[in-house]
Amino acid sequence: MTSSLDQLSAGTLDWLGANLDHFDPYAAGAGTATHQQAAKAVLELALLRHCSTWTGGPHGERLGGATALLRKLWQRPEFPRLFDTHPPSAPTYGLAFAALAPDGIDDTVCRATLARLAPDFLSPAGKSPLKRMEIRFYADKAGASHTIEPYAELVGQSPLVTLTAATPGDAAEGDAATGKAADGDAAPLTDSEGYSLTHAAFFLGDYGRTATGLDVDALAHARELVRRMLDHCVGQDRWDLAAELVISQFILGLDPLRTPSGAAAVECLVRAQRSDGAIPGRSAALMASLSAPAGEFFLKAYHTTLVTALMTLVLSSGRPSWHRD
Repeated sequence: MTSSLDQLSAGTLDWLGANLDHFDPYAAGAGTATHQQAAKAVLELALLRHCSTWTGGPHGERLGGATALLRKLWQRPEFPRLFDTHPPSAPTYGLAFAALAPDGIDDTVCRATLARLAPDFLSPAGKSPLKRMEIRFYADKAGASHTIEPYAELVGQSPLVTLTAATPGDAAEGDAATGKAADGDAAPLTDSEGYSLTHAAFFLGDYGRTATGLDVDALAHARELVRRMLDHCVGQDRWDLAAELVISQFILGLDPLRTPSGAAAVECLVRAQRSDGAIPGRSAALMASLSAPAGEFFLKAYHTTLVTALMTLVLSSGRPSWHRD
């Protein structure tokens, strides 16, 4: 890894390890987050640990505490019940819980959680292509039966293919309609489109482990969408989406440290990183104040810090083995 990536990796992983009590909803003094937030944070931590098992590198020691916490939580029958505090997300959280289980644990709780899923949740009916990709991604890892179509049938419907960036003319028309002057800072995609773009890459490419199935033209289109959105995020100090877009560049077969947009994003995250290793919020505009209480700071910082840590793990795993440019 480069020195910048080393700095980001060591700092973010150390900060996460020092704040595990904030992830644990049963820790003494916990309660700074709602049950919904706690469940989401734990699942994100589990995804980081899951990816660390195949990316290689000296990450195991820094994630040892996280692994121990996850092994404990995954065997508490009451933990998956926290997902019920947010009904719209509960089935997805339950499926991800089973998919991201640490190796070698008693899987009784995971099997019980899968058994609670309604059969129609694991079918394509009424779901967007992105949602179907997400369900297939976690169901396959969990070994759950489903009727979601293969990725080869989904890839052409994915945001990587169907999204189109706004043109300068589109931005000018929008500004005219709202009475705002065009300033050159208009995003090529909306926030929700940007996240759809990155998540489609995550699910189709399994964080760089497999080819996405995009043909040559679609791959070029997706790379350009990511580049344009990444340039915008760097210019606006949009830290969490920038980290996700760097991961997407890697999944799309590029070496982000050798692309101008990827290298600029890594340096943007280095500038944002605090001395304790945290990235203090999703963006400069939404960052936690220096005087924020520890629990409030955690809620604003943990997601972007974790996504940045994930980015460093993925990039450190090297060029995707399937990619042949």
